[in-house]
Amino acid sequence: MTIKFGTDGWRAIIAETFTFENLRLVSQALADYLLEANPQIANPEIVIGFDTRFLSDRFGAEVARVMAANGITAYLARADAPTPAISYNIVHKKALGGVMITASHNPPRYNGFKVKAAYGGAAPKSQIEAIERRLFAINERIGANLMDFQKAQDQGLIQKFDPAWPYYEHLTSNLVNMDIISNGELNVIVDSMYGSGRGVLGEVLSRTRTKIKELHNDLHPGFGGVHPEPLAKNLKTLIAMVQSENAHLGVATDGDADRLGAVDDRGNFVDPHTIMALSVRYLVERRKLCGGIAKTISSTLMLNRIAKKYGLALHETPVGFDVIAKLMMEDDILLGGEESGSISIKGHIPEGDGILMSLLLMEIVADAGVPLSELIADLQQTFGPTCYRRDDIRLKTFVTKKEMVSRLVDNSPPQIAGQTVVKVDSYDGVKFHLADDSWLLIRPSGTEPVLRLYAEACSSDSVKEMLQTARSLAQVD
Repeated sequence: MTIKFGTDGWRAIIAETFTFENLRLVSQALADYLLEANPQIANPEIVIGFDTRFLSDRFGAEVARVMAANGITAYLARADAPTPAISYNIVHKKALGGVMITASHNPPRYNGFKVKAAYGGAAPKSQIEAIERRLFAINERIGANLMDFQKAQDQGLIQKFDPAWPYYEHLTSNLVNMDIISNGELNVIVDSMYGSGRGVLGEVLSRTRTKIKELHNDLHPGFGGVHPEPLAKNLKTLIAMVQSENAHLGVATDGDADRLGAVDDRGNFVDPHTIMALSVRYLVERRKLCGGIAKTISSTLMLNRIAKKYGLALHETPVGFDVIAKLMMEDDILLGGEESGSISIKGHIPEGDGILMSLLLMEIVADAGVPLSELIADLQQTFGPTCYRRDDIRLKTFVTKKEMVSRLVDNSPPQIAGQTVVKVDSYDGVKFHLADDSWLLIRPSGTEPVLRLYAEACSSDSVKEMLQTARSLAQVD
């Protein structure tokens, strides 16, 4: 069995492991789990969505066929849609759960099967493990149940629907002040990176005085040859357009729109660390909200300083939004997020949402009435200075996470970039805490054969030196 689940479901290369046959097996395992875990539900339902990748629409339809064959009504999106829109509709329809066919920010040769729980967030580890156990049993038994698509539609077991409007209403009624955005009369450039966030912000803002220009919003399964992850190196067109159009800001969402990145009025990339810090400050000072901050081990210490100033609880978690989602459901969390750009706020589902956070960033700029670059400069002056960089290294030879962590801990240096190492964490990769509050994290990816190096310090020179040290420690050069 070559199917392997990660923290948010199953991802694999199309036509190698991600095949229709394997997809049916995974779908059957999910159907078995849902029926066994919810025997009291007479008419079980599930929500299914898909992104813009090659065959995603057909993969989504295949999942629906398996669900229908097992007596589970499948609400199948009519067209590609953002992951958070599908996730919100699970809650809106009170379904047992959902499936999003997407590989998120991974290269176009990948596709994936994200499993969503009834609360709209990523299924917990216990549920994923239960699905995996059933998957092995199905493979050894008879395979998956399957129903003709048209027959299932005729019987009402597959129902196509538009996930947009319930989701839009939730965002604009409960989470974002559209009047503030409209009154700001912003000029915004939106880059959907050919992902399933295409056209969404334009629709949401169509009745405001916001001027929107959209990039890469047509259907292109190859993502135009650019990795659909909103990092500075992938947003050169957006940066150039913000500068040429004298825009107030630019925003970009990833392949399934659950992550974001941004560009300020001067054409500088604004990373998710800064977006989270700006958001917490705004929600506390302007919205008068309270609650804790849930951040991953790879997120900025600026959030720690903000939490201390405002008396907010701070929770640091391993990388992966599933842990943050659990905190958002069990505790009073104002904002939860990770450095990759998956961020959510109080009142929303426990799911990263690039659309929501793009709108909130527009509200922040419109409310302040000053350029985004000025807001960031004030943030750095008050809670910084901080410089941050992440390097991704594709591994030539396979090294397990356990082996890498053991190697790094055993060879932990007393100093890095001239600063004493005061603490070493190894619960998710290895994080070196330095005496001046800077830090270095070396962490293998959970979804790709990639080693991720993260560093934050007071100067770009220190960050550069720390990352070079990381390469030496990890023995990747």
